Amino acid sequence: MRFKDPHMLWLLFVWVPMIWLYILREKRLRATVRFSDLSILHSLPQSPWVRMRHILIALRLIGVGMLIIALARPQKGNTEEEVSTEGVDIILVLDVSTSMKGLDFRPRNRLHVAKETIKKFIQKRRHDRIGLVVFAGRSYTKCPLTLDYTILRQFLDEVTFNEIEDGTAIGTAIATAANRIKDSYAKSKVIILLTDGANNRGEVAPLTAAEAAGALGIKIYTIGVGKEGKIPYPVQVRNPWTGKVDTRVQMVESELDEQSLVNIADVTKGMFFRAHNPEKLEEIYNTIDTMEKTEIKTKSYTTYSERFFPWLLWGSIILVIELILAHTRFRRVP
Repeated sequence: MRFKDPHMLWLLFVWVPMIWLYILREKRLRATVRFSDLSILHSLPQSPWVRMRHILIALRLIGVGMLIIALARPQKGNTEEEVSTEGVDIILVLDVSTSMKGLDFRPRNRLHVAKETIKKFIQKRRHDRIGLVVFAGRSYTKCPLTLDYTILRQFLDEVTFNEIEDGTAIGTAIATAANRIKDSYAKSKVIILLTDGANNRGEVAPLTAAEAAGALGIKIYTIGVGKEGKIPYPVQVRNPWTGKVDTRVQMVESELDEQSLVNIADVTKGMFFRAHNPEKLEEIYNTIDTMEKTEIKTKSYTTYSERFFPWLLWGSIILVIELILAHTRFRRVP
């Protein structure tokens, strides 16, 4: 809200002489009669209308004040923003092979921690299209590039083991993600690849797929998850006598091919990160978030509409009411 002619508000000082003249008039017109004893007058009941006679000056002041505000032309502004962005298109590539069941990110497995961390990363983005590719022995697009982050998180919640035949086809996953993002017109095209293993499946070598992605202007950030050496891993064991299947934890060797992930990142001018625990993984995604910022330009337009009429209307009505009361109920008889 603003006033088009705020200088008109100085007219509100007219209240001062109005109040002063009213006080003088009250004193001047007050009847004076000499009585030897006024005690009998004090015992007489006083009409409530007598006590309410000052309502006239109050109505007059309010009415005049509202007319002055109307003269100042109050206006309501409606602001619109024109947002133009040079967005970042991001494909999240997530390993769902059975090795992601590793329990070195206790109390949950690697896949669960990775999904929760990715959700936090998605929540921080605003104007970027994000997609999801999952892979094991093969790869497929779980969610194409979208601005609907709610749907994306729902797809991410649905990611689990046994969706795809087991294995680690990193090259195939990169090729699938690159194919989804290659025709994008975004300022920056990014693949964030998270895995805990070494490429052992697929017909496309990881470095070959990375070189092709780099030639298309796609940057790849690689994240290797898991501790080095032996890690706790759940293994299902069937009792030969009862047939009951129990889950036991055994120590198995972590098979992350760190050098391959470094080469993939280098050939696309990306970066390699290593996450040994959930805290480090979240820190990595926060780092990538700050590195791949969307440039947002905004222009604001404000249009104003007049709001003086209600003040003019009610100010006039109040003054008419004051005039009617002054000549009827509160009329002074000389």
